[in-house]
Amino acid sequence: MTPQLLVTLLVFAPLLGAAIAGLSGRRIGNLASQSVTTGLLFLACALSWTTFLGVALGDVPDFTVKLLPFINVGDFQSAWSIRIDTLSSVMLIVVTTVSALVHLYSWGYMAEDDSRPRFFAYLSLFTFAMLMLVTAADFMQLFFGWEGVGLASYLLIGFWYKKPTASAAAIKAFVVNRVGDFGFALGIMTCFWMFKSVEFAEIFPQIAARAGTTWSFVGRDWSAIDLACVLLFIGAMGKSAQFFLHTWLPDAMEGPTPVSALIHAATMVTAGVYMVCLLSPMFEYAPMARTIVTVIGAVTALFAATVGLAQNDIKRVIAYSTCSQLGYMFFAAGVGAYQAAMFHLFTHAFFKALLFLGAGSVIHGMHHEQDMRKMGALWKLLPVTYAVMVIGTLAITGFGIPGIDLGFAGFYSKDTIIEASWAAGRENPAAQFAFVVSLFAAGLTAFYSWRLAFMTFHGKAKWGEAASHADHRHDDHAHGAAHEDHVHADASSHAHDDHGHHGHDLKPHESPWPMLAPLILLSVGALAAGWAFVEYFVGHHQGEFWHGSIFNVATNHILHEAHEAPAWVVWAPLAVSSTGLFIAWYVYVLNEGMGARIAAREGPLWRFLYNKWFFDEIYEATFVRGARLLGDLFWKGGDQKIIDGLGPDGVAAVSLAVGQGTGRLQTGYVYHYAFVMLLGIAGLLTFALFQFRG
Repeated sequence: MTPQLLVTLLVFAPLLGAAIAGLSGRRIGNLASQSVTTGLLFLACALSWTTFLGVALGDVPDFTVKLLPFINVGDFQSAWSIRIDTLSSVMLIVVTTVSALVHLYSWGYMAEDDSRPRFFAYLSLFTFAMLMLVTAADFMQLFFGWEGVGLASYLLIGFWYKKPTASAAAIKAFVVNRVGDFGFALGIMTCFWMFKSVEFAEIFPQIAARAGTTWSFVGRDWSAIDLACVLLFIGAMGKSAQFFLHTWLPDAMEGPTPVSALIHAATMVTAGVYMVCLLSPMFEYAPMARTIVTVIGAVTALFAATVGLAQNDIKRVIAYSTCSQLGYMFFAAGVGAYQAAMFHLFTHAFFKALLFLGAGSVIHGMHHEQDMRKMGALWKLLPVTYAVMVIGTLAITGFGIPGIDLGFAGFYSKDTIIEASWAAGRENPAAQFAFVVSLFAAGLTAFYSWRLAFMTFHGKAKWGEAASHADHRHDDHAHGAAHEDHVHADASSHAHDDHGHHGHDLKPHESPWPMLAPLILLSVGALAAGWAFVEYFVGHHQGEFWHGSIFNVATNHILHEAHEAPAWVVWAPLAVSSTGLFIAWYVYVLNEGMGARIAAREGPLWRFLYNKWFFDEIYEATFVRGARLLGDLFWKGGDQKIIDGLGPDGVAAVSLAVGQGTGRLQTGYVYHYAFVMLLGIAGLLTFALFQFRG
C-alpha cells in the first residue's frame, strides 16, 4: 500500500464510521455501531503510527495528496488535499490515538445510554473533522476542519440535549468560538490579499520577500504580516480557550466525560497551538504578533491556574488545568520555541486524557457524583483508577530529577518551555514575564492537582454521608436524557441510581475493564512519552526529526540557549512543584478540613477565584445585557417608533385620516352633490372674471 493511499484511508475511515453509525445505527443496533466506529478508529490509529514512523524517520518524504478541486475563482484556488509532513503526522497520532481510546472507554462509560449510535457517530465525525484540519494544505481546508470540529463539539457538548445546562453550554461554546472564527476568517482574507493565494506551499516561500508589506489605516502604516498573524491568533484564542475567549471551556464539562477527554483535553483545543506552529514561517516575521501570543499565553496560564485552586467539581478542575497548559504551549510558540510547544502538546495529550478519563472512572464509581467534597478515601475501593490518576498527576506537575534527566512526560516538555522562556527573556520583556508566570503557575498546578488527588482518594469518606442525596446529583450520568426524565418524574424517590442500585447501597466501585484498559495505555504514555521522544522533538535530533515542517529564522537559537540554562533555572520547576505538593498535603491531608474552613469564610480572594475572576458576570453585564439593550433600542426606539412611526405606521395613519375625511363627503344625497357642483361653477366663474380683468 502506497503512503498516499494509506493516509487517504486513515483520514476517511472515521467519516465512514460516522456515516454508518449515524445513518444506520437504529437498524444495526448499539453493538454493531460501537464495533464499526471503534474498529475503524483503531485502524486509523495504526495507519497514523505507520505514517508517523515513516515520515519522522526519513524513510518517507513529505508529500501531498490532491483529492479533488474545491474552489476555483480567479486567483482564489483551493483543492481538497492531504498534506503529510512531520508536524501533521505528529497530530495524526495524537488525534487518532486519543480518539481510539476514548471510543473504547465509551463502551463502558456509555453502556446504559440508549443513544449510543448517535454518540459514537458524533465522536467519529469529530475525529474526521480534526484529521481534515491537521492535514490541510491550504487555509480553506483548514477553515473547513476548524468549523467541522466546532460543529462536532456543539453536538457532543449538548449530547444530553434535554438537560438545560448541557444545551446552554453547547450554545455558549458555539457562540464564543464564532467570535474567534471571525478574526480567523479576516486573517485568511489578509493572507490572500498579501500573497494572492491560500495554499501554504505558495505562501511560505513568499513570506521573507513580503515581510515589509504594510497596510494603511487611520493615517498609519501597519505591518501586514503582523496583522494577519494577530487575526489568525484570535481564531486560535477561541478554539484553544485563551484569556478573554476561555469562558466556554469549563462549561463544556456538561457533556459526557469521554467528550471532555477527546475534545477539551487532547485534540480540539490544541488546534490553535498546531495552527501557530504550522504558520511558524509567518510568525517568525511577525514580532508584534509573537509578543501578543506570548503575553496572552502567559496570562492564560496564570489565570486558569488560580481559578483551579478553588473549584470543587472534579472535571472543572481538570478543565482549568487544560486552559493553563494551553497557555504554556502558546507562550512557548510566542518566544519562538515552536518545537517545545508541539512537544508539550504531544505529552499533554496522554496525561490530560488520562486525567479526564480517570475522573470519569471516579464519577462512574461514585454513581455520577462530581463534587470532590463528597468523595474521599477512595484509593482502596478504586485501586486501578487511583494508580493511574497518581501517574497523571505526577506527569502534569512535571515531576522529574533534572540532574539525571529522568521523570514523567510533563517533566521533559514543560521544563523545556520554562527554560526556553528564560532564554528568550534575556532580550524580550514579554518572555521575562512568561518565565516568571511559568514558575508561579507550575507551583499552582502542583497544588490544585494534588488537592484533587487528596480530596478524592484520601482523608475521610464523605460519600457515605451523601448517599441519601445521591439521586439528586446526576451532573454527568450515563443515562443522559432518558434517565433525566426518570429523575424528574420521580424526584421524591431515593431508590434508583444509574446502575439500578438502591439508595442504601451506593458504595463506590471500580470501573469495568473497557474503561480501565484505555487508562492503563494512556498511563504508559504519561510515563514514557517524554523520555522516549525528547531528543527528537527538542533535543539534538530535532533538526532531522522536523525536516523543516517547523521554521526558525537563522537568528532564532532559543532551543539551543534553553539547553544552556543555569542550574537554578533547571531546578526551579521541581522546587516550586514540590512546594505546591507540600502545601496541598498540609492543607488536605495533615490538617484535613482546613481547606473547607478557608472556603467557608468566603473571603474576597476565595470568592474572586471561585467565581473565575467574575468573567461570566462581566460578560453577562456587558455583552449579553448590552446587546439586549442595544437590540431593544434599535427595535423599540428605532424600528417601531422612528421607522414604523414615520414610515409605514405614519403613512397608514395619514392615509386613514384622509380617507375617513374624504369619506364624509360621499353622503349619497343629490342636493349635496348639486351644491358642490354649484360651488365649483362659482369658483370657475370667479377665476375667469379675474383673468378677464387682468
